[in-house]
Amino acid sequence: MVVPSLKLQDLIEEIRGAKTQAQEREVIQKECAHIRASFRDGDPLHRHRQLAKLLYVHMLGYPAHFGQMECLKLIASPRFTDKRVGYLGAMLLLDERQDAHLLITNSIKNDLNQGIQVVQGLALCTLSTVGSAEMCRDLATEVEKLLLQPGSYVRKKAVLTAVHMIRKVPELSNIFLPPCAQLLHERHHGILLGTITLITELCERSPAALKHFQKVVPQLVQILRTLVTTGYSTEHSISGVSDPFLQVQILRLLRILGQNHEESSETMNDLLAQVATNTDTSRNAGNAVLFETVLTIMDIRSATGLRVLAVNILGRFLLNSDKNIRYVALTSLLRMVQSDHSAVQRHRPTVVECLREVDASLSRRALELSLALVNSSNVRAMTQELQSFLESCSPDLRADCASGILLAAERFAPTKRWHIDTILRVLTTAGTHVRDDAVANLTQLIGGAQELHAYSVRRLYSALAEDISQQPLVQVAAWCIGEYGDLLLEGSCEETEPLQVEEEDVLALLEKVLQSHMSLPATRGYALTALMKLSTRLRGDNNRIRQVVSIYGSCLDMELQQRAVEYNTLFRKYDHMRAAILEKMPLVERGGTQDEEIKESKEAQLSEASLVPTEPQASELLDLLDLLDGTSGAAQPPPPLEPSPGDVLVHLLDLPCDLPSASPPPASIPNLRVFEREGLQLNLSFVRPPGTPALLLITITAINTSEADVIHFICQAAVPKSFQLQLQAPSGDTVPAHSGLPVTQLLRILNPNKAPLRLKLRLTYNHFGQSVQEIFEVNNLPMETWQ
Repeated sequence: MVVPSLKLQDLIEEIRGAKTQAQEREVIQKECAHIRASFRDGDPLHRHRQLAKLLYVHMLGYPAHFGQMECLKLIASPRFTDKRVGYLGAMLLLDERQDAHLLITNSIKNDLNQGIQVVQGLALCTLSTVGSAEMCRDLATEVEKLLLQPGSYVRKKAVLTAVHMIRKVPELSNIFLPPCAQLLHERHHGILLGTITLITELCERSPAALKHFQKVVPQLVQILRTLVTTGYSTEHSISGVSDPFLQVQILRLLRILGQNHEESSETMNDLLAQVATNTDTSRNAGNAVLFETVLTIMDIRSATGLRVLAVNILGRFLLNSDKNIRYVALTSLLRMVQSDHSAVQRHRPTVVECLREVDASLSRRALELSLALVNSSNVRAMTQELQSFLESCSPDLRADCASGILLAAERFAPTKRWHIDTILRVLTTAGTHVRDDAVANLTQLIGGAQELHAYSVRRLYSALAEDISQQPLVQVAAWCIGEYGDLLLEGSCEETEPLQVEEEDVLALLEKVLQSHMSLPATRGYALTALMKLSTRLRGDNNRIRQVVSIYGSCLDMELQQRAVEYNTLFRKYDHMRAAILEKMPLVERGGTQDEEIKESKEAQLSEASLVPTEPQASELLDLLDLLDGTSGAAQPPPPLEPSPGDVLVHLLDLPCDLPSASPPPASIPNLRVFEREGLQLNLSFVRPPGTPALLLITITAINTSEADVIHFICQAAVPKSFQLQLQAPSGDTVPAHSGLPVTQLLRILNPNKAPLRLKLRLTYNHFGQSVQEIFEVNNLPMETWQ
């Protein structure tokens, strides 16, 4: 006998009336016991009521897996009330991870062939929700037949089911190509919207389907033109726009069909201009259609005037009061700035105004676009705006803003003096947020501008006297004072205000830097070296400098202590050589040739007497990537690399040495580009030292030609188990935009068996605000790398 239980309405009222969670659980447990008892007794008349209550319990988050088989029984029932609840239960309780969902395939197939529309609709909904790849293959023929049924109710659901099938099993596309061509003549908007979605899925997954549907572009253009020119329709209009959902979907399909296809793009040009000029922008529905129109114009081979119109639409979006629309406009303009730079430049004042937005996401997008708009003609005005923004922006944006200003100044600086002034202002405003190479770049810039040495040292001295908290600024100022301190004391610079500086003032300022708790060890090293160099540039007594240097001979910091001891030795034993040793630094040219890279790689090889075992990080990467084919068992470790006596001598003395070479110099190995995406390039250069033919040195060079920095850049490598890999630390984790200073990383690979070399590389980085991860194999390395 079936145990009496609550009705669904009474159960809902009792659960809602529970005052505590414990009371709710008690009610649900009691009712679930009744439901289980009813399922065991096999009451066919009330089974759908019990399952309905169980589905409500499931929606509250409680376990209801014991009702899965009851769903199958209800679906197989001839009664519609049973089928309705059974199909609903299948959609909620079953999924592809459970084998039980395959048991309803036959029931769905029978219901699809019944001819009863409401039952067919239930079966199609369930198939499009929980249909696995196997179910889609088995039922594709039945769904294809229903696409051409006379009733719009079934056809609409069949189209949506076909979309699900294509997403699950793309190879089924050939089955649905013929019906789609007929469904495009449909006047029912729901069916037409589903058909456009189905064609879009087919074109994205099948090149053959893309080529097939490029022939129907005129038909799609006519459908969209009809929507645009049709008057107000109560059934389909939203905020005065005729069926914006269908318009947006057609525009997306046209964008796919027009990419790299001249004829299709030409066919839709006039229509896109008509949509862009006739759509009402007072409501959000019109803005959505306009935005899709802009994206379509950007992606197809559109006319120049049409692209200018698209940029102007985005410019109007920037004036919209809705923050979401302004954000979309900034993001889209950033995509277009490379292809339509002059058109986007017309909206530069509006973009600069967006820098003052309170919303952090808007100001960040405006900053990225502003930096992309900088060129040689507007660099002065744009840099001034960006520097004003740098002074007031949030700390999260300061690093990106400072980095962008420095890169723009390096690329478009009209004069060296302006370049120096710009970097000094950035260092003064946000010195702690600049990139690591800012100090080296500025010192090199000042060193190469001989006519600005006096001007630079006086500007830096004044900035240092005002603030010693910005560490990069302090380091550059200390270096410059040490190199050109004599010019500071002469006071002969006509480009700055008169500044009377005494020797005691300079020494006191550097001592203040040394004693400040804000100074980093590297900054103290700069200051100590500057004091030492001033001992040859000042005309007074050097006793004060000697005392300061001697104090740091017992410093806890090893680097400072070593410098102080060496400088004390210069004073005591080699005072006659001090002036020559402490001469001004020669100008170092930026960038290096391939020969210099080879030399650096050889020096890195000479600096280690033997090959260090692979680091744990590399070992973990081997397991992580499950790399290549490696033989079973542990590989025998290769013998250590024995340096020749001449190599050790060169390393110890760190002096050039022309030792006779027993073997001829190795033949140059051609470089290899292994990766390129959105401006980021990865190149490999190879060196095989003559003394150790089993060793291969690979220098990975990352170059960024895009408009935005690549940040958090990590390159990891793995090789088969018969090789031994040592992955050294990279030169940095930021690849600057506009072909700035590249990031390099050295790989040392030992190949004792001279086996063909294969590499697997994994790149992780952030670019244009998105996190990217790429894993790829390099198996086309030159034969010279391993033979």
